[in-house]
Amino acid sequence: MDKKTIFYICVLLAGVFISTVSQVMLKKSALKNYNLKIKEYINPLVAAAYVLFIGTTVLSVLAYKRIPLSLGVVLESTSYIYITIFGVKIFKEKISKTKVMALLFIIAGVLLYSL
Repeated sequence: MDKKTIFYICVLLAGVFISTVSQVMLKKSALKNYNLKIKEYINPLVAAAYVLFIGTTVLSVLAYKRIPLSLGVVLESTSYIYITIFGVKIFKEKISKTKVMALLFIIAGVLLYSL
């Protein structure tokens, strides 16, 4: 792989990570109680999350101009890893042996396909 392709792979992975962060922001907002129904949808945390989603869309478009679609889809599966880590660290979710095995398969698949 040339340096340009590696750069665009990093752009895509950054976009996937930022997308995961925005999902966490939306979940944090959803866990709060609001006195008005409209405040569930119109608040700074939700607005920032949607701005991040727009940014990740731009990053994906840029990345897919250079990397093959088949590689991009594989790299986007890394979001499952980020989501699991955030779920455990931020939301104190429990992780089962089945989830650990699934994450290991995802990591192995990404590594095998990427290399």
